[in-house]
Order: sequence, then C-alpha cells, then structure tokens
Amino acid sequence: MIDSVQKTFKAPKGVSLWRDGMRRLFRRPLADVCLFVILLYFALAAFIYICEIFHWQVGFTLWSQEVGPSYQAPCLQNIFGTDIFGNSVFRRMLYGAKISITVALCASFISIGIGVPLGAIAGYFRGVVDEIIVWIYSTLSSIPYILLILAFAVVLRDKTIYGIKLTGITSVYLAIGLTSWVGICRLIRGEVIKHKEREYVLAAKSYGCSDSRIIFRHLLPNVFHIVIIDFSLRFVSFIHAEIILSFLGLGEADRPSWGAMINDARIELARGVWWQMVAATVAVFFISLALNIFGDALRDSLDPKLRVQ
Repeated sequence: MIDSVQKTFKAPKGVSLWRDGMRRLFRRPLADVCLFVILLYFALAAFIYICEIFHWQVGFTLWSQEVGPSYQAPCLQNIFGTDIFGNSVFRRMLYGAKISITVALCASFISIGIGVPLGAIAGYFRGVVDEIIVWIYSTLSSIPYILLILAFAVVLRDKTIYGIKLTGITSVYLAIGLTSWVGICRLIRGEVIKHKEREYVLAAKSYGCSDSRIIFRHLLPNVFHIVIIDFSLRFVSFIHAEIILSFLGLGEADRPSWGAMINDARIELARGVWWQMVAATVAVFFISLALNIFGDALRDSLDPKLRVQ
C-alpha cells in the first residue's frame, strides 16, 4: 500500500519533479492563455519603462497628451473616450499597468525577502528564536490587513530614508511589502519543520555542513515551489492593494493609476461619464482573472500529491 502511494508521488522516470510540473502545467490550454495575458501586461509595463528611459515619444505612452475635447464619449479615434482634460482614457489605462505591476513586483520581492528567511530560521532552530518570530507575525496578523497597510502607507508617505524621499509608488510598495510577509513566513516555517528531520538534512549534518548551508542550500530549494505558488497567488492581491491605496489618495499622485482612475470616475458617474470607470475595471478584471486561474493551475501542477506516474 505504501509503495503504491509513494509511486504516485514520483515524476515519470528520467523526468525531474520541476520539469514534470511544467509539463503538466502547459498541457492546460486555459493556463496557457492566462500566461499569455499575464506576459502581455508585463511586456506593456516593461515597454513603458523603456520608452521613459530612452525618451521615446510613442503614441500610447503619452498619457498626458490632449487628443480630443473634454469628456468625449468612446469612438473610433478614442476607444475609451477622454477625461476632463481631453486626455485619452485608453492611454491612461495602459500606463496604469506599469504602476500596478511595479508595485506588485516590488512588494512581492520585499515580502519574500523577509518572510522566507524568517520562516526558515524559525522552523529550523525552533526554541526561543521560533517563539520570537511567531510572536511577531502573530501580532501583525491580528491587525486587519487593510488597516495595517493604510497605517504604513500614511507613516511612510513623504518620509526621507538615506536621502531618498518616499513619495507615491515607493511608499505604496514598501507599505504592502512590509506588511504582507506573514503568510509566506508561516508556510515556510511549517515546511521546514517537516523537512528538517528527513534523510538528506541528517546526511548534510553528518558531513559537517553549517546551519546556514543546510537552510539555504538544502532546505529552501526543496520548499521553493511553495514560494513560487504563493508569489503567483498573492500577486493579484498586491495589485488590488495598490488600487485601494491609490483610490484613497495614498498612491501615485503625478501619474495615472487604475485606483486613481476609479476615484476620478466615481465623481464623473453622476454626470453620465462612465467610460473611465469601465476602462479601469476592464484592465483590473483581465489581469486578476488571468493571475487567479494561472495561480491555481500552477499550484495543482507543482503539488507533489497530484503527480502521477
């Protein structure tokens, strides 16, 4: 019975577990479509960055250029109409992808950089170290998430650290990243506790490997699939957090973002100007749907319990 169960956990002969997971992932047509949508958003954000760095005057990146009369309804020339200043809502929507993806990426790297090492250290050493780390993340998790982000965003806004003024996008991704590492820390801690007594860890100890080498060269690579899955699933929540902060006026003030567009549209709806709300909602909808579906598919593909021979 045990042997048959163990065989179902293995990848096909001659195929690594990672390669087997990717093979099963790309067998899902819907996951492939979602990955294409995600890459399209990332490519758009990267292209906007390149245009700004090299000062390229490309049409759809010039969001502040007047292209028509104020509050022009959607038409062939302006697919999502114009705002109060005659700027293209479609261009503002595209530029908002750069803001949201930048915030989500930076916040993800910050949360992973804090949560993964702390979780590994807590799970490996246990004792007093474990109790201190658990107390810290238990305290943070007891505070409502959105209130914690708002508090950090307000505190960090317009502050200067090492001569760098934290305004707009910087304060937003710092606020999100510094408050969202609890989940990944808890996951890594639990996995390290399960793995630390396995044969490969005991073998590394018998060879005289240091604790840091065991943690970072042996334990973390074997639980890194959890980091990738958590990254894919939390990325969309970071985008939503940026939208909320921008909606409340704590995000980017000088450049368009989806949250700021929704905030502007909230006032415009009473005048019958609906297209800015629709544009921002459509942009958020497609990236959120793609990330959720692809994240679920990635989790199923990398889960050892779902691998079959």
